[in-house]
Amino acid sequence: MHRKPLLCLLLGLVLSGCAGRPPQSLYGWGNYQDQLYEHFKGDGSSASEQLTALEENLQKLRADGQAIPPGYHAHLGMLYATLGKEDQMIEQWRIEQRLFPESSAYLDFLMRNYPRGATK
Repeated sequence: MHRKPLLCLLLGLVLSGCAGRPPQSLYGWGNYQDQLYEHFKGDGSSASEQLTALEENLQKLRADGQAIPPGYHAHLGMLYATLGKEDQMIEQWRIEQRLFPESSAYLDFLMRNYPRGATK
C-alpha cells in the first residue's frame, strides 16, 4: 500500500529534474536578433555600426564554438553591399551558401542582379 505514494514521489522527482534544464539552442544568436531589428527599424545605428557589432558578435560565437544561424552571413553581405564593399559582400554570400545550401538559389539571384559599381 505504500508503493503508490513512493512511486508518485519518484516520478515527480524525475519530471522536475528534466524541467530544470533550459532547452539547448541549435544556433548561437548573440546580439544578431537585436541588430536585425535595429536594421529593419531604420532609426537605429548606421550600416557601418551594425556591421561592426555583427562582426564582433561573430567572433564571440566562433570563440564559444556556437553554430552561426541561417541568414547571418547573408545579412553581413547586405550590409557590405550598402557600404559599397562588393568583394566582402560576395564573400559573405558565398559563406552563407556553403553553410546553408538551400539559400543558393536566392543568393545566386542577388549576385546576378546586383548592380556592380553602383555604390562607388
